[in-house]
Amino acid sequence: MLIEQQPAYVLHSRPYRETSLLIECLTRDQGRLGVVARGVRSQRGRLQRSQLEPFQPLLINLHMRGELASLRGAEVSAAPFRLIGDASLAGLYLNELVVRLTERQDPHPQLFDAYTQTLARIAEGASLTWHLRRFERDLLGTLGYGMQLDVEANTGEPLQPDALYVYRAEQGAVHCRPNEPYAVRGSDLLALHDDRMPDAQGLHALRGMMRELIRFHLGGVELRAWRVLRGPLVRR
Repeated sequence: MLIEQQPAYVLHSRPYRETSLLIECLTRDQGRLGVVARGVRSQRGRLQRSQLEPFQPLLINLHMRGELASLRGAEVSAAPFRLIGDASLAGLYLNELVVRLTERQDPHPQLFDAYTQTLARIAEGASLTWHLRRFERDLLGTLGYGMQLDVEANTGEPLQPDALYVYRAEQGAVHCRPNEPYAVRGSDLLALHDDRMPDAQGLHALRGMMRELIRFHLGGVELRAWRVLRGPLVRR
């Protein structure tokens, strides 16, 4: 099957055989794909390889055959998102999230749109932590792990802004004691539900909560990016 002019981003690449790359791409209509880019590590393929960088909007032509696609052509479709410093770390975290949580050839056009929007937001350099929380929320929802952020799981009653809750992946938000690990205020869960940025305390609590949820959906596996992000983005 031939796929032409497919909007895409490169999420990750690694050497493949002598002169090729094996690339993980996020595409708008085909989902995440494993793509073989033949010859791009050779002297003649340097120009094409320079286009196959993360955060660069592309239009790609592919030949789908089995699990892996073959790259037939790639062209830049817009200016790259310039992610500098902590924003670059945040972008790499987005890429690892998508690679680890999605299945190949499982289309999610809304995820592609959320990814593009998040790159634009973090390129501005402000409120990186908040933009990551929004993407994590939207990613889980797209994959069928939508979060119930406005009611208490056991009673169905609306969350109380001043009460404390712990969010359990298989249950939802339940009341908890003040010293419960990963406790979060009702006001912070409601803020995430309403797409309103909470205060610094709320951002910190949501960060821990979302990591626990993602860890659960990864079967307890830690993301490499978490070790890098442990310091720089805690207060941003």
